[in-house]
Amino acid sequence: MEREVMASYETKKIFEVRVFESLDEMATDLAEFISQVSEISVKESGYFAIALSGGPLTRHMRKLCEAPYNKTLDWSKWYVFWAEERAVAKNHAESNYKLTKEEFLSKVRAYGLDCFLVPIPNGHVYSINDNATVEEAATDYEFVIRQLVKIRTVGVSESNDCPKFDLILLNIGPDGHVASLFPNHPALELKDDWVTYITDSPEPPPERITFTLPVINSASNIAIVATGEDKAKAVSSAISDCNEGLGATPVPARMVQPTDGKLVWFLDEAAASSLEAGNDAYKNQY
Repeated sequence: MEREVMASYETKKIFEVRVFESLDEMATDLAEFISQVSEISVKESGYFAIALSGGPLTRHMRKLCEAPYNKTLDWSKWYVFWAEERAVAKNHAESNYKLTKEEFLSKVRAYGLDCFLVPIPNGHVYSINDNATVEEAATDYEFVIRQLVKIRTVGVSESNDCPKFDLILLNIGPDGHVASLFPNHPALELKDDWVTYITDSPEPPPERITFTLPVINSASNIAIVATGEDKAKAVSSAISDCNEGLGATPVPARMVQPTDGKLVWFLDEAAASSLEAGNDAYKNQY
């Protein structure tokens, strides 16, 4: 059973929280959300630019490979990017590209062919250069995005010169990190870079590229997905009225504040449990 609550925080930005009793319900609603954003984007601009994170997120997207979405989505207009990537080979077990290909992209192609639809073209899938150093890979990835912004395959923000992705999908870690932006890391302070790299990730592997906060916050739509009790404290610290539990400084997920876009949280009951138990304002509105 889906439950929704509207909430505001320091900057008075509005976001939406959706809580689900089962992962299947969450995946169905997430698929509907992505489908709607895709259809609107294609209608308005002719393209749909989506940036993904790794982890379980891509598994939740498999609903898009089923009816009715596999028959209605115009996959040929999709342009796929990664909001974060590990600096490993594309066939490495920790590669977000590999996970996305196995869990989602390959299934899009299979269903598309069965239904006589055009799948996502290979040239529309932008993985990082896994033969370069992590610094070079970040520079190359930003250059590619800048070229696509110039021809408006990826939009541009009205508030700054950042790319305006139609949708950025993020996970949240138990420490409150999003993309590969970790608590108290200098990468959180970057203002001018679109893509940066880190060599000291507290989670393996240590070398990664990541979108910066200005790029994430410039998106038209952002969805943050969280499942499991181990995410509950981070979720509460990110969206509750008080900022307690994971330290005095805001967790990175709390810094996701769309400039002109929409933010939606997709939570299972375990991930939302600290909101229910520790925040009466949220509890009363469920």
